[in-house]
Amino acid sequence: MEDRDSRLQEVARIAVRLQAETGCPAQLMIAQWAVESQWGAKPVGQHNYFGIKMAPRHTMCCTVTTTEVLDGERVKMDLAFADYSSLEESCRDFAWLITRGAPYKAAWQAYQATRDLHALITAVAKTYATDPHYATTVSLIASQANVANAIVAARQEANHAVLA
Repeated sequence: MEDRDSRLQEVARIAVRLQAETGCPAQLMIAQWAVESQWGAKPVGQHNYFGIKMAPRHTMCCTVTTTEVLDGERVKMDLAFADYSSLEESCRDFAWLITRGAPYKAAWQAYQATRDLHALITAVAKTYATDPHYATTVSLIASQANVANAIVAARQEANHAVLA
């Protein structure tokens, strides 16, 4: 559990910083990180903590056997995923994808108007994942006390660093 908590603190520090830079909610980033990488324990490739598939903007990639849900059936597939040199780079690309990526433009614009995190999670999940329970799982994790506590601690740490 201690390793999971330290991984959560690390990603929370990055998520809080990226929320300030991009607007991408730290809760969303942390929750999807938790779902996609088993709380940071199992990234795709070296450092893809979000299960982001390969796109022209990526310079590193890996092929991984994954399970997708197609027409209600779980199907194993070999797919090309992006890879990154660090957790920070993976988080930065996730924030870019959610706030500037074409597939999420309408979801992001709606979030900008409403600040409804769970509506954003639901809208993103429709494109992001094939698992029909993905949005529920991400929403539940985003609402957990340990996620909220990690974000508070990361914000306090950032504020102390600014004042020092």
